[in-house]
Amino acid sequence: MNKLIVLNIDFASKTGDKNFIHPVIIQSDKENILIDCGNLGFLPLLEKEAKKYNFDFSQLTKIIITHHDHDHIGALYEIKEKYPHIQVASSLVEKPYIEGKKKSLRLEQAERIYSTLSEEEKVNAEYFHNMLKAIKHVPIDITIDENTKIDWCEELKIIATPGHMPGHISIYLEKFKTLITGDAMVAENGNLLLANPQFTLDMNEAINSIRKFLNYDIQQVVCYHGGVITGDVTSILKNLLK
Repeated sequence: MNKLIVLNIDFASKTGDKNFIHPVIIQSDKENILIDCGNLGFLPLLEKEAKKYNFDFSQLTKIIITHHDHDHIGALYEIKEKYPHIQVASSLVEKPYIEGKKKSLRLEQAERIYSTLSEEEKVNAEYFHNMLKAIKHVPIDITIDENTKIDWCEELKIIATPGHMPGHISIYLEKFKTLITGDAMVAENGNLLLANPQFTLDMNEAINSIRKFLNYDIQQVVCYHGGVITGDVTSILKNLLK
């Protein structure tokens, strides 16, 4: 493994607020791998940001999806349309949701709470429902889980981190002592935090997943929401889990 690129994709939300996501590109001798890919329509943003690091998206060979939330799979279809050689990998549990064979759990959650919302909130909720329904699905080429031997990139270690979503995975890179959390954790104002309970389907399971991180020598954490955290990660995790 030669290089780790943390992308910084900034965009405006529906309300005009500035948001950021942090997909990751892993460059090894054999493969160039993207971890998660942003919202629908984000391919130009991804390509532009990658070029800052002298990386062209045509060099990508694989995409690993941590889970099927819209901001992680939204651009997947357009990437595959433009770069059909890229293979897509996910956990076995997440596979049918990414492929569209099962209804999005996020959409189910949103529909469940719809009747409890105010009329004003329902307007935003309907926008969210439609955004989820607009996602185009792609087939998964490779399934990867915690005990999967990754022949195409042996440096990757897959960690099953259910909670936020049932089939959520995180990725550990031993060479860089780096954990790519997906949405298992978030960072805010330089602080590492537990997954947002509002969007976590099983908080107890999410906390148990974070306990697994204590088994790894981690010096850097990359959160999809919040970016890079460095320092005494083990102590930070222990404090969060108290």
